[in-house]
Amino acid sequence: MTHKWLVRLIPDLKTAELDRIQYQQLLNMYAEYHEKQTVMDFHHQLKGAILDAVDEGWINRDPTRKAIIKGKTPRPKKHKYLNQFQLQTLISTLTLEDKVNWDYFILLVAKTGIRFSEALALTPEDFDFRRQTISINKTWDYKGNEGFSPTKNFTSNRKVQIDWQTVIQFSQLVKELPQDKPIFVNGKVYNSTANSKLERLCKQCEIPVISIHGLRHTHASLLQKTYLHIIQELENKDVELVMQLLAGLS
Repeated sequence: MTHKWLVRLIPDLKTAELDRIQYQQLLNMYAEYHEKQTVMDFHHQLKGAILDAVDEGWINRDPTRKAIIKGKTPRPKKHKYLNQFQLQTLISTLTLEDKVNWDYFILLVAKTGIRFSEALALTPEDFDFRRQTISINKTWDYKGNEGFSPTKNFTSNRKVQIDWQTVIQFSQLVKELPQDKPIFVNGKVYNSTANSKLERLCKQCEIPVISIHGLRHTHASLLQKTYLHIIQELENKDVELVMQLLAGLS
């Protein structure tokens, strides 16, 4: 990537001709397209190579000395996930009717953390309502031929646990649908359609706007916090057991 930008910005400049003024001009040109931290990383990569050239005697002086780092104003950081309260607010506003809609899609991704293409590929026969699981064993090629495709890799084939409320909702939703047909696919599917729907819901709820992929991050974040809480509880119990044991030694 660094090489491509050098070719683009200074295609004819030779290393031996590089001085402080030309180097600063190079950084300034790069800064027109990138944020300050990216320019800093670019500078550090170049500096390492240039110092090697100085050591080899190809350049008499270090042209990177006292370089001024500039850059574009950083763009507002997009929210990657919701907290538990925000997620509950979002779910409470979903319109879960008698027929399949994007609200059900959003609900399922939020509850399971599965990928967009995995959710599109789900068929009624993938649900095991008795065991409260969903089998993830394929994806939907929504960018290409619009058919079933393998999962991202072998480890992506898995069973995902679902709660009893989701079981009740989806058992009713899919009972009249063809068992081997995708639940959420009816014609051409676009990622932007689902994201636009989710964006409207987030704005309606007055919570941070995230993407469908952000729901996956949200699920992972909530799981991590839950596991940490459980681990902490177990550790506290271990401390109590140790204290009881010590007390019994007296």
